[in-house]
Amino acid sequence: MKFLRVPGAIIAMSISILAQNEPVLPLWPAGAVSGARGDGTNDVPTLTAYLPQADQRTGAAMVICPGGGYGGLAQHEGRDYALYLNREGISCFVLKYRLGSHGYRHPIMLGDAARAVRLVRARAGDWGVDPGRVGIMGSSAGGHLASTLITHFDSGLPDAADPIDRQSSRPSVGVLCYPVISLGKFTHQGSKNNLLGAEPAPELVEDLSNEKRVRKDGPPVFLWHTVEDKAVPVENSLLFAQALRDAGVPFDLHLYEKGRHGIGLMAKPPQFENPHPWAADLVFWLRANRFGR
Repeated sequence: MKFLRVPGAIIAMSISILAQNEPVLPLWPAGAVSGARGDGTNDVPTLTAYLPQADQRTGAAMVICPGGGYGGLAQHEGRDYALYLNREGISCFVLKYRLGSHGYRHPIMLGDAARAVRLVRARAGDWGVDPGRVGIMGSSAGGHLASTLITHFDSGLPDAADPIDRQSSRPSVGVLCYPVISLGKFTHQGSKNNLLGAEPAPELVEDLSNEKRVRKDGPPVFLWHTVEDKAVPVENSLLFAQALRDAGVPFDLHLYEKGRHGIGLMAKPPQFENPHPWAADLVFWLRANRFGR
């Protein structure tokens, strides 16, 4: 197992992270990565665990998918979210999923997200996690990936040789931050190209326009967007919210007038002073859904 050293400023903060390291966990055993093009760093998807002290954990867990247009991974939409949610006693796992910039295309990214949720459930006892409370969170293109799992999950393979594959990939809740949802008129073209290539089949575009794939058995969803967002139009969240309403799936939708794309929390650890209001709105919603303190 590999380890990354936690920066000194984080060690000193009031948020209690497991020991002084963040365990980096491969999603598959070495040499067995599903769909791998090689064995380099960019070919090995991982989870980085951010765990509150054992006596502070609520049993809830969140798999976090950073944004980056399916071409990169934004740390402030991964690690920073994890450290913030740790304050609520939520165990967090930041997903390093494979990217279009490294030659990967759908369904590799979806497979990585599904495997991440299954892995957290399979090892729930190791981390004090309730397997019935494993959510997924994503921003921008990471929001597209999270919404893809929210709409394309499965119940697992009961007879699979790998016990991880026996677990359901259905998230217990979904959190979508200025997400790419549609691959149609309101899409982010760079994310679409990195996910599907320059000339995707129309049926694939249809299937991954997730506002068209909302399921009645999907999890509750929290989503937020800014009306000023010029990179990923607010219509993405509006379309998804309407589809959730039509399907009878519980959701919270928060729209804010001001703010560029990719703003994240607008506050940094360790203090997280004056975060954007969506952060408090999310905590309120998570508590209502048995995910917070």
